[in-house]
Amino acid sequence: MSSNGVAVETRGLVHIYRADGHDVAALAGVDLAVAPGDTLALLGPSGSGKSTLLTLCGGLLRPSAGRLSVGEHELTTMTERELDVMRARDVGMMLQGASRNLIPYLTPRENVAFAQGAARKAGKEVPVPGEVLEQVGMDEHADAALKDLTPGHLQLTALAVGVAARPGLLLADEPTSQLHHDAKATVLQAISDINATNGTTVVLVTHDPDVAAAMGRTITIRDGRIGAEGRDGEEYAVVTADGSLPLPPHVLDDLPPGTLVRVHHTESGWQLHPFDEGDER
Repeated sequence: MSSNGVAVETRGLVHIYRADGHDVAALAGVDLAVAPGDTLALLGPSGSGKSTLLTLCGGLLRPSAGRLSVGEHELTTMTERELDVMRARDVGMMLQGASRNLIPYLTPRENVAFAQGAARKAGKEVPVPGEVLEQVGMDEHADAALKDLTPGHLQLTALAVGVAARPGLLLADEPTSQLHHDAKATVLQAISDINATNGTTVVLVTHDPDVAAAMGRTITIRDGRIGAEGRDGEEYAVVTADGSLPLPPHVLDDLPPGTLVRVHHTESGWQLHPFDEGDER
């Protein structure tokens, strides 16, 4: 059984929350397009808005403004019931920390079966739990007690729970956090296999450059906006819908906020040049 990945698209996405009596913009106008079957890593410092973006894509938060679509669903206009059905059928989530995704007194097989309940109720055909566990390499531990599993095995079980209903979109928050090198590589390989075999679109949050490098694209979020995009090992600045151009941190070391910059076109393309008093005539 396979499923096709779903697209994710945001336009002018804004999310504001209250903290200490003040409005705080976690996201301040995010434009993002993820094609079906893509793998994308969201990077950025703590508090930049990347986990908020992931949660919004899962329909667990409502955006304050803008548009957000997952496949054929426009999340900003859906009822809570419709969002529940979408999550059951089309979206799988891995919260940070394996224990947050698992019921401690159930075996891996039982955890996957429990996670499939909502999809079955929504009328979706799902694979048998053993098939899901086999895909992530946990078939030999399907009936083990969670307390007897290694951290790597627990994270693989959490991944199995996230893809229990063969979702078109997998959202994962720090899926390799606190794992040693070999366990991290095993989890990344399992995610890659799910993407390749099921066509599942993958969007994950990470601080780990090795994890980010394993994804097809990277997006760096700074101060609630997309600051850069990485493809094939190269990082690019991203022109936003309002025409602004957030620059990478290493460029800002030479061009601090307030610097005047001349933008002009040459035969080799567009170039930026800091303003110099000697340039005035």
